[in-house]
Amino acid sequence: MKLVSAIIKPFKLDDVREAIAGIGIEGMTVTEVKGFGRQKGHTELYRGAEYQVDFLPKVKLEIATKDENLDHLLEAITNAAHTGKIGDGKIFVTDLEQVIRIRTGETDNEAL
Repeated sequence: MKLVSAIIKPFKLDDVREAIAGIGIEGMTVTEVKGFGRQKGHTELYRGAEYQVDFLPKVKLEIATKDENLDHLLEAITNAAHTGKIGDGKIFVTDLEQVIRIRTGETDNEAL
């Protein structure tokens, strides 16, 4: 089992949700986050004053999946979140040691 964490642009969330639903992935957790990488923020004007926005709004997705679904999931996220511009995001994949569905007590793949 794997845990896929993806940081994407907020306006791409619906596209990614539709793409992963299309491959049979049934759930994900979404968190609004802020961060910066190569984009390094930008300058904005507020009431005539210029100020630096260092942290840009992003969306973090967390999706637990079976090992055999991983490649399809990564491809779906990559294709749906891609704009070709700086700041498209990153995907991190980590191993999941154990999953437990609290309601039923099911574990591991059955809990996904």
